[in-house]
Amino acid sequence: MKPIVFYTFIFILAVIVFSSCNVNKAAEQKGPPPVQVTAYEVKAGAAVYYDEYPATVVALDQVELRPEVSGYITEIFFKDGQHVTKGMKLYAIDQQQYRAAFDQATANLNVAKSNLAKAQQDADRYTDLARNDAVARQTLEHALADLASAKMQVEASEATVKSVQTNLRYSTIEAPFDGTIGISLVKLGSSVATGQTLLNTISSDDPMAVDCAVDEKQIGRFNDFLRNPASSRDSVFTIVLPDQSVYPYPGQLSLLDRAVDSQTGTIRVRLMLPNPRRILKAGLTCNLRVRANSPGTSLLIPYKAVVEQMGEYFVFAINGNKVTQRRVNLGMNISDMVIVKDGLQAGDQIVVEGMQRLRDNTVVAIGQQSTQSTGQPAHGK
Repeated sequence: MKPIVFYTFIFILAVIVFSSCNVNKAAEQKGPPPVQVTAYEVKAGAAVYYDEYPATVVALDQVELRPEVSGYITEIFFKDGQHVTKGMKLYAIDQQQYRAAFDQATANLNVAKSNLAKAQQDADRYTDLARNDAVARQTLEHALADLASAKMQVEASEATVKSVQTNLRYSTIEAPFDGTIGISLVKLGSSVATGQTLLNTISSDDPMAVDCAVDEKQIGRFNDFLRNPASSRDSVFTIVLPDQSVYPYPGQLSLLDRAVDSQTGTIRVRLMLPNPRRILKAGLTCNLRVRANSPGTSLLIPYKAVVEQMGEYFVFAINGNKVTQRRVNLGMNISDMVIVKDGLQAGDQIVVEGMQRLRDNTVVAIGQQSTQSTGQPAHGK
């Protein structure tokens, strides 16, 4: 019985070995499984992008409020941070001494006017008498001299009244223009000195200006905007706020500074923006975005689809179920996209994900189609 068992075992082993060889041979004939990739269809369109420049919001008008007279603050008519209008009362400085000085100067003026009237009457009477030789010539001359002195006294009194009246007027500080006032630096009862004590700062708030420095090579481009204002409309100039939100109102190019900064090789550019909701504040940092278009139509592809080798750039183009490595000539980077100058055509499909295991003629299976759009404006790099 043992030979039978032995030959049976040998037969079963041979069958297993033969089956394993057939399986391996079939696997070798079938080849490796296809690589799962994500494809992107190349499309032609307008490449719209933005150049960005660091910028600062500035007020068109801004003044520091300082007193023109000395005294104590007796009234504050506003709330800190309030929007004020031109002529609105802001501060009052103790007016007692200035009111008293004004009243005294007014009284002195009235006395001077009364003396002038008396001197005028005397001069008129002595002039009439002198015509008839009824009075000494010296008396007439004295009367005329008194009249001239009385006139000068009135003029001096009027000047004094104007001076003290000015001081009285300066004891009330008013807003010089419409704008927003800051936090008061003095409180009720504070002593202030003429021209020295800083009371507050007021700045205009609508419209606002945005200043930025651009390279001197960009002067021609911005001059074109100034010469043709229509070309700078339609949201060519927008700003991005610190929270990365886009300010809802576009700007208008206002001016280029008179000279280039020799230290930095830049020139200051100013834009005007409406600020009806008081979103913009003086000193706010932001980014100015200037929209630009590449000439004609362009091909844009995701930059992640590009492979760099020895200073050259390649993509994997899909042909049927295989890929081929294709060299491309690249242009400007636009955010996560890049312009392709040469090497691809509209309608080509390229791999954007799953490139790590790819070689020429690698069999692929397209798992999904990328829907990344090339028509959206992006930030230039």
